[in-house]
Amino acid sequence: MAKSSADDEELRRACEAAIEGTKQKIVLSMRVAKSRGIWGKSGKLDRNHMAKPRVLALSTKAKGPQTKAFLRVLKYSTGGVLEAVKLYKLKHLSKVEVITNDPSGCTFTLGFDNLRSQSVAPPQWTMRNIDDRNRLLLCILNMCKDLLGRLPKVVGIDVVEMALWAKENTPTVTTRRTTQDGPVHVATAVTGSDLKVSVEKELVSQAEEEDMEALLGTYVMGISEAEAFSERLKRELLALEAANVHAILESEPLIDEVLQGLEAATSCVEDMDEWLGIFNVKLRHMREDIESIETRNNKLEMQSVNNKALIEELDKLLERMRVPSEYAASLTGGSFDEARMLQNTEACEWLAGALRGLEVPNLDPTYANMRAVKEKRAELEKLKATFVRRASEFLRNYFASLVDFMISDKSYFSQRGQLKRPDHADLRYKCRTYARLLQHLKSLDKNCLDPLRKAYCSSLNLLLRREAREFANELRAGTKASRNPSVWLEASTGSSQSGNSADTSAVSEAYGKMLTIFIPLLVDESSFFAHFMCFEVPALVPPGGGANGNKSGSYNDNGSDDDLGIMDIDDNDSKSSKNSADLVALNEALQELLNGIQEDFYAVVDWAYKIDPLRCISMHGITERYLSGQKADAAGFVRMLLGDLESRISLQFTRFVDEACHQIERNERNVRQMGVVSYIPRFATLATRMEQYIQGQSRDLIDQAYTKFVSIMFVTLERIAQTDPKYSDIFLLENYAAFQNSLYDLANVVPTLAKFYHQASEAYEQACTRHISMIIYMQFEKLFQFARKIEDLMYTITPEEIPFQLGLSKMDLRKMLKASLSAVDKSIAAMYKKLQKNLTSEELLPSLWDKCKREFLEKYDSFAQLVAKIYPTENITPVEDMREILATM
Repeated sequence: MAKSSADDEELRRACEAAIEGTKQKIVLSMRVAKSRGIWGKSGKLDRNHMAKPRVLALSTKAKGPQTKAFLRVLKYSTGGVLEAVKLYKLKHLSKVEVITNDPSGCTFTLGFDNLRSQSVAPPQWTMRNIDDRNRLLLCILNMCKDLLGRLPKVVGIDVVEMALWAKENTPTVTTRRTTQDGPVHVATAVTGSDLKVSVEKELVSQAEEEDMEALLGTYVMGISEAEAFSERLKRELLALEAANVHAILESEPLIDEVLQGLEAATSCVEDMDEWLGIFNVKLRHMREDIESIETRNNKLEMQSVNNKALIEELDKLLERMRVPSEYAASLTGGSFDEARMLQNTEACEWLAGALRGLEVPNLDPTYANMRAVKEKRAELEKLKATFVRRASEFLRNYFASLVDFMISDKSYFSQRGQLKRPDHADLRYKCRTYARLLQHLKSLDKNCLDPLRKAYCSSLNLLLRREAREFANELRAGTKASRNPSVWLEASTGSSQSGNSADTSAVSEAYGKMLTIFIPLLVDESSFFAHFMCFEVPALVPPGGGANGNKSGSYNDNGSDDDLGIMDIDDNDSKSSKNSADLVALNEALQELLNGIQEDFYAVVDWAYKIDPLRCISMHGITERYLSGQKADAAGFVRMLLGDLESRISLQFTRFVDEACHQIERNERNVRQMGVVSYIPRFATLATRMEQYIQGQSRDLIDQAYTKFVSIMFVTLERIAQTDPKYSDIFLLENYAAFQNSLYDLANVVPTLAKFYHQASEAYEQACTRHISMIIYMQFEKLFQFARKIEDLMYTITPEEIPFQLGLSKMDLRKMLKASLSAVDKSIAAMYKKLQKNLTSEELLPSLWDKCKREFLEKYDSFAQLVAKIYPTENITPVEDMREILATM
């Protein structure tokens, strides 16, 4: 017969591992197939109801004096590991039914009375063979009988057949128990390696069973004639009793002899009983003595066993408390040289493990209060404090000596005529030797890391500031660039001063080189510091991105420079969740590590501003590009540095804008202005140059400057125009026209300038309209005053009554027409000369004259229509004739 899965020790261990922590013990575990399908005629499941592999496990759990029984269903997860799926309590098992449609008889269902939905068919369990089915069901029935005192309903299986199978397949061992009634033979069932005891009392002896078989053999009856057989036996028993009574009555002498014999026997029995009583008392005393001796022997044997176990436990405890001499030497007085670091690391690991081993979770609580354990724990704490103090002192001196050596060597820094890129590879390599030691120091005493972090930050800060200062000084000294004027819009400067500006691109390139060298360096230093000093924070540089926000990579070509090549000691160190407390501490430490280096960046910004203030635009774009690349939470100081640089650049550029606005406002204080003011064309040149310097996201900075510039320019124009109202419109239209002409190309591509372009266009049209209206009224004042009087009266009286009003008669109309239109060509020529007289921009004259003619014709046409309505019989110069006269001018 094939080995049953109930004998599979690996399956039992896998089940125990799956329910570890539940305090339940596996009694039996077997592999089954779960299905909800319907068995067809062919004895196979339908295709839509395929079986799934499962494991059924019977388990028990002791709770006080009671023992609870459970049925667990387990399934195989990904990787072949068993995991618990369902749990049934056997106390709710009400029915065990074998499926009759399965020809093999290996399929059954288990019915529980506490299921929520009784309408859903319970799952069907299919065993590999009949033996496995009988073994599982027999175990379930025995547990229900022994632990619950009842049996569930069994359907579809012969209980007698199962009993016969159990007798054939279960080896038994007969044991003897003594009770008050005497010895009782007990049959103990043994299955596998466990002794599962099932007791059955022998109700019928073998001899009685043979007599019953002989009696049944004397009668020829069918198995279904039990009632007739019983009636026949009753009749024969009555007849036999009557015969016995009759025989007794006939044998009275024999009875007397029997009674005499009985009396003699009674006397003997009484004597025997007296002797037996005496013997019983003696035997009772002997039993008590034997029991007393056995009790003492049992106590001595138990004491011996306990003493042996105690000695073994004490030996283990002493072994755990022993301090190896080589570890003690390393912890108290060993060297911290690179060659000795392996021994120091092993000693730290042993010390950490020894301290954990003497703590309550890893040590029995009864041992924790022992004086020897307390003394040994105090000794280990003293060893830990000594080692932490020695290691901390060594590392502080080591960090200071490394930095002092590099500072004393001038070849590490930029020199005259030679820019030196800072190289910290050797420094990090030497520090990385003690990275594992720092991890162990953290596991031993977290508080010791704060002084070490401060010492490292203080030492490295000196090196970084020295490198940045030397690099910035040499960068400024080696950059050749002519200084551009900072006065762009001053009225007193020559017009050619801002036209031929020198190329200052080297200034922004120098600033970009400063960021390219030092920003990745600072990010790498921050990342190395965070890993080296055991901060539990996310990575500083996001995966796939460089430190400067582009694809050029970080400062070092070696991508694993910040990987210290060590594994975390504590399991908690491998968690990816962000530790906010460590992040705050890291930012404070980085502030101390990198503080002061910003002054050298500020110096480069101020130097670039003095050479060419407009280079603030390109520097602002470069800074924004680097700032957008710093996404990691732990790169806080680098983001702060870039933000301060951006604010510094914006402040310098704002200073330049404010000075330029003051230059514009100073135009107002000059003598009477005529023509186009000087800052209009200079602003166009300035705007063109600013657009050339835009990089990245500097658009907002430039648009704010444009807004401020143009607002001050327009306000200043209005103020200058108010100083001489007679020529204000001419001044305004010339300057607004010059503003449009100079910024036409830029307004097509810059939305902010386009807005001001349209604003200037509206102001130009308004100034033109006012100036042309003034010239027309100066030459034809009587004509349009007459028309205005008529229009005013039309609101109060009818048109027929107007010719009869004072000063508006037909005679007055003829006099006015003769005075105004008798020499109309001369009046128009005088109007042209008046328009040309005070205009300094000759290129505006044609367009202004066209506007003037259109305006005059519109007014004259309105006057002609008014005369035709009020004075229909009067004749005036037609509008077409007036248009021809204007066309010939």
